[in-house]
Amino acid sequence: DTPTGAVDWLEEVVKLLLPPTGDGGEVFAEVQFSPGEMCARRIVGLLDGCRRSVDICVFTITDDRITDSVLRGHRRGVKIRVVTDNEKAYDEGSDVRRIASSGVPVRVDDSPYHMHHKFALFDGGAVLTGSYNWTVGAAKNNEENLVVSNDRRLLTAFTGEFQRLWK
Repeated sequence: DTPTGAVDWLEEVVKLLLPPTGDGGEVFAEVQFSPGEMCARRIVGLLDGCRRSVDICVFTITDDRITDSVLRGHRRGVKIRVVTDNEKAYDEGSDVRRIASSGVPVRVDDSPYHMHHKFALFDGGAVLTGSYNWTVGAAKNNEENLVVSNDRRLLTAFTGEFQRLWK
């Protein structure tokens, strides 16, 4: 590796571990792809970096690394809420019961259709969305994507959708 390669690598690690800041009002956006560990690491990094609130709206959660990070945030006092799909919430391997039994408020969509969203809002300042399922299979096998941004238009739209589903 050249010194430039090391700097590029370090910048990628920092992006994974720290929440986006959008310094100076600048819009921040990034993308990660699977298979591989980058998407799961980014989700965990955002969860672990939260101070106030996380609203999670996902079809299913089966990746214990992500679940563990949700529970760490809850224990730190971060206000976390989860909306998930009724058909996936209690599947074998689903972590939703574990999350709910730990005291995290969980709402299960009971419409006749799938609640197939995959997005989360972090401290009201970043939104994560994309096709990436919060599962081990997505990290190991699937061609999926994850976008993180602090764009206010996206934050407003996703916050509205979360509130609609939460009610």
